[in-house]
Amino acid sequence: MRIGYHFVSLISQLKRTRLVQNSERGQAALETAIVMPAMILVSLGMANLALAAYCATAATNAANYGARVGSVSQQNPAGRAIAAAEAHAAQTGIGDYSVSAYGGGRRGSQIVVEVHWEFDNWFRGILAFVGGSSPGTLMGDARSTFRQEGW
Repeated sequence: MRIGYHFVSLISQLKRTRLVQNSERGQAALETAIVMPAMILVSLGMANLALAAYCATAATNAANYGARVGSVSQQNPAGRAIAAAEAHAAQTGIGDYSVSAYGGGRRGSQIVVEVHWEFDNWFRGILAFVGGSSPGTLMGDARSTFRQEGW
């Protein structure tokens, strides 16, 4: 009789341990279900902003490159600056860029290249789904000024 009592006690203890383990597993699944969507939204937002920052950096580099090419050009410096900046910006593959340039033409004058960039906000649709709002396009401007060199 004493052996049976210990056996029943051992079985009931094992059942209680399984119930606690199942309960903890369910709690972990619930916590994951609550936290995971927020983590995904934060991750996608950071990736979206990183791509926008890449576009801004690419526009700045294109403006610098175009202004440098225009500053050393002896003929049509603004036209060559625009062509160089557009070619440099086209290599990025992300975003839309428009280039303008003015100045130059004589030794010592300034040549200015401006690059306007736009990037489609991929996060906009996700925020609309959860009730938020965001601009459809992220945009900015980059400007570079060099002095016209002369010989």
